Amino acid sequence: MSPAPGLSLTASGTIPQELLDLPWHLPLVEWPEHVIAALPRGISRHIVRFAYLGGSVIAIKETSERAARHEYRMLRQLGRLGAPCVKPVAEVTGRSREDGTELSPALITRHLRFSLPYRAVFNQMMRKETLHRLIDAQALLMVELHLIGFYWGDVSLSNTLFRRDAGKFAAYLVDAETGEIHPTLSVGQREYDLELAQVNIAGELMDLMEGGMVDEEVDPIATSHQFIDSYRGLWQELTGDTAFKPDQQWLIEERIRRLNELGFDVEEYDIRSASAEEKLLLRPKVVDPGHHQRRLMNLTGLDVQENQARRLLGAIDAYRAQTDPHGDESIAAHMWTQEVFQPMIRQIPRELRDKLEPAEIMHQMIDHRWKLSEREGRDVELTDALPSFIEEELRGKRDEAILMINPPTDVIEQLERSERDDDDDGPVSEDDSVWAADPEP
Repeated sequence: MSPAPGLSLTASGTIPQELLDLPWHLPLVEWPEHVIAALPRGISRHIVRFAYLGGSVIAIKETSERAARHEYRMLRQLGRLGAPCVKPVAEVTGRSREDGTELSPALITRHLRFSLPYRAVFNQMMRKETLHRLIDAQALLMVELHLIGFYWGDVSLSNTLFRRDAGKFAAYLVDAETGEIHPTLSVGQREYDLELAQVNIAGELMDLMEGGMVDEEVDPIATSHQFIDSYRGLWQELTGDTAFKPDQQWLIEERIRRLNELGFDVEEYDIRSASAEEKLLLRPKVVDPGHHQRRLMNLTGLDVQENQARRLLGAIDAYRAQTDPHGDESIAAHMWTQEVFQPMIRQIPRELRDKLEPAEIMHQMIDHRWKLSEREGRDVELTDALPSFIEEELRGKRDEAILMINPPTDVIEQLERSERDDDDDGPVSEDDSVWAADPEP
């Protein structure tokens, strides 16, 4: 199919032919089923659809031209800053029907594999403990965004995607339409974001309760306050002062260790004199999330969520203690990856590998082994625990890689081929590539 005259796409990197071949001459609600991927969608004020694109899935949102352009730029900047967010693919303008009727522009983002809108975290009812983990993940996301100077302007669970992360959740921004990036945020900007978040989260939980999707013990107002408390606690830990005397240097190490345990590295910090009691004040100046992720990546090459990294680092430490307590950590990590992690994942039946991310599978397998050992009163080896883990726990889970409903066979094959390199979009330059079907002379 030839692209419609006037169609214009702005994309980061090469524009694949499959993107041009999508039915841009039709509104999203009329797109044919063979290009639509049936994934769970969150609540949105816009029409949103998922579509197949080669070996991956994209999300397409119809919006205004100004909003599409702004959000595309925001997501690109957030990506360069390392923020947890979806990746922009392109903005599409100049859409029209074959009779010339104008259609809404669209923003295209890449579907975040293994991610869930908050309503899809549980099929039926969300337990109070699970909801609290979601709220804590949302608070951490907002702290990370505020630290890099991003004012969200529309904080809500609906504008967030969640990935399982070793018993917790990792949160990703999915809607940046109202966002702004500043060198730093004022207290007023942060407080206004918090006020919006509190109202939106409480409203979303009330809506879930009306639908019987939340534990009756949940108090929407109290839960929205929990979000505020979680945010403020994290913000104070990451940016507040620690007072110490000159002979209390250990307090500096203790503060940095606490930040590392929260998953942050301290790149810079300020020390200044206090006005009273001859004390000094320590304040982190530049903090960078992903402490355990980076450490695991350096040791093994595995790119996983923060809490998954923390759990796998613990498994590596245990492996090292058993095999060579005084050996080199990097060698032990390499051997654990080669002799434990990769063999275990390879033994997962192929049809079950999209249930969870590999690192999440390993985390849950370790938990299953521990419960099995406790039940049998002996130390069960990981290899011995694998069969029962597959049958008792993994097989009954939903496929969370993409959560499709009856995708075509050729799409499944393409997705399997792309699984190892899901983010390979071809060469990307700082300048966007622009394609126009009917360029101005």
